[in-house]
Amino acid sequence: MNWTRFKTYLYHNADLGVSLDISRVPFPDDYLATMEPRMQQALADMAALENGAIANPDEHRMVGHYWLRAPQLAPTPAITEEITTTLAAIKAFAGKIHSGEISGSKGKFKHLLVIGIGGSALGPQLVSHALGHPRKDKLGVHFFDNTDPDGMDYVLGELRGQLGKTLVVVISKSGGTAETRNGMLEATAAFQAAGIDHTKHFVAVTGAGSKLDQVAQNEHWLARFAMWDWVGGRTSELSAVGLLPAALQGIDIQAMLDGAAAMDVVTRTAVTAENPAALLALMWFIETGGRGQKDMVVLPYKDRLLLFSRYLQQLVMESLGKELDLHGNVVNQGIAVYGNKGSTDQHAYVQQLREGVNNFFVTFIEVLKDRDAKTSLAVEPGVTSGDYLQGFLLGTRDALSEKDRHSITLTIPDVSPRTLGMLIALYERVVGLYASLIGINAYHQPGVEAGKKAAGGVIALQAKILAALHAAPGQAFTAEALATSIGAGEQTEIVYKILEHLAANRGSGVKKRARARWFEATYRVNPAAA
Repeated sequence: MNWTRFKTYLYHNADLGVSLDISRVPFPDDYLATMEPRMQQALADMAALENGAIANPDEHRMVGHYWLRAPQLAPTPAITEEITTTLAAIKAFAGKIHSGEISGSKGKFKHLLVIGIGGSALGPQLVSHALGHPRKDKLGVHFFDNTDPDGMDYVLGELRGQLGKTLVVVISKSGGTAETRNGMLEATAAFQAAGIDHTKHFVAVTGAGSKLDQVAQNEHWLARFAMWDWVGGRTSELSAVGLLPAALQGIDIQAMLDGAAAMDVVTRTAVTAENPAALLALMWFIETGGRGQKDMVVLPYKDRLLLFSRYLQQLVMESLGKELDLHGNVVNQGIAVYGNKGSTDQHAYVQQLREGVNNFFVTFIEVLKDRDAKTSLAVEPGVTSGDYLQGFLLGTRDALSEKDRHSITLTIPDVSPRTLGMLIALYERVVGLYASLIGINAYHQPGVEAGKKAAGGVIALQAKILAALHAAPGQAFTAEALATSIGAGEQTEIVYKILEHLAANRGSGVKKRARARWFEATYRVNPAAA
C-alpha cells in the first residue's frame, strides 16, 4: 500500500464528511473501467426501481424505501401523501407522549417496549443503541425481539413495577408473524396481571387491514401507524418501523431522514468514481468473485456502532442469499457478514484474521469524533483514549495488509442522527447495486418463508402428539412408538425433540421416565392432567 494508490482511490466528500478508502483492495488498474458497463446497467436498474418499476417480480411489488426520505420522488401523489402524513403523525404523537398529553395508567410514560423481529427490531435496536443517551432519552427503550419466554421475562423484570408508565409499540407488517404475535400476547398478559388495561398503552405499526391492524382497531389501541407493501422489513428503518421508536426515545428523526436523503443524492450519480455505493459494490464483487467466495467482516471502531454488523447481517444476507438468479438458474449467491467492534476484536478474532484462513475482507469504520465532551483526558502526555482507538484501527489495518488481508475503510465524522441516516442509505444502495451486478432479486426472501412454513409444521405435529397422549392418559410411549401411532414415523427425530421440550416444561403436563438407553425413554400424561 502506498501514498500514490491512496490518493488515486480515496473517495472523499467534504459536504457529507465521508471518506471511502478502497486502496487496500489490490484490484488491477483496469478493473473499474472493465466493470463500467455492468455498473452503468446496475445504476440504470436502480433508477428504474426508484421510478416505481416492479423490482420484486415474485410478489409483483414496487420497492420504495428511497421515497421515505424523498417523498416527492414517489411515483404517485397518493404515495407521497401517505409518507408525509405518516411522518407528521409520528412527530405529533411523540410530542403528545413527551408532553404528557397522552399518558399511561400510572402517569407520564417513562419506558418504551418495542415488540418486533428481524427488520422490525434490528434497525430500531441499532438506532437506539447508537444515538441514545441515558440522561437525555425521553423514554427508556426495551425490546422483545424473539419468541424466547426467558428473554421476555428478563425484559419484563427490567420493567417490574413500571408497566403503568410503559408504552408498547407492536410492529408487524402482516400482523401474522408468530414471534411478534407471541410477544404481544405475553406483554398483554403481563399488563393484565398487573391490573392495567393494555389497550391504553399499546400502539400498532402494521399494514392496513392486517390481523394486527384489526386487533388494534377492535381493542381501540392508542394509535396505528402504516406499513406499506413496497417497503421490505430489512429496509424499513426510515419508515414508521424505525422512526416511531426513535422519535419516542427523543432522537432527531428528521436529521436521520435528511442524512439519508443527502447520501441518496450522492449515490445516484452515474459517475462511478464519484459514487461511494458503486465503489463499494465493485469492491464486494472483486473480493467475493461475484459469488460470495469471501466473508465480509465489519469492524466499527466505536462502541455505539456495536450493532451495525448485526443490522448489516440481515440487510446483506437476506437480500443477497438466494438460490436462484432472475432467470431461474441455480446460483446459490450470498455474502456472509459478521463483526463486533474495535478494539475489542484485537483481543478476539483478529488473531485468526491475520494468521488464519484468508477467506474474508474487512470493512473498517472509522469515526473521527471521539466524544461529545469538549476535551478528553490525557492518558499519556498528549495522548487520549480516542487516540489509542484510532491507533488500534490503523495498526490493525496495517497488520492485516502485511499478510495480504484486504480491507476497505469507511470514515465518518461522528455518530449522529444525520450520519447514521447516511450509513443506512449507503448500504441500502450498495446492496441494490451489487444485486444487479450478480443478477438476483434482492427484495424477496423465499428462504425465510420456507422456515416459517416448516415451523408451522412442527407446531401442528406437537398438537397431534399432545392429542395422542391425552387420548391415552397414563400410558407411556417411546418417541418411536408415539411417532408410529400418529403416522409420523418419518419424523421420529422431530417427535423426540418435541417430547423432550414438552417434558422439560412443567406446564405441558408431559412426564418423562429416563432409561439406560436414551431413545427408550418414555413419555406420558397423568390421568388427572388428561
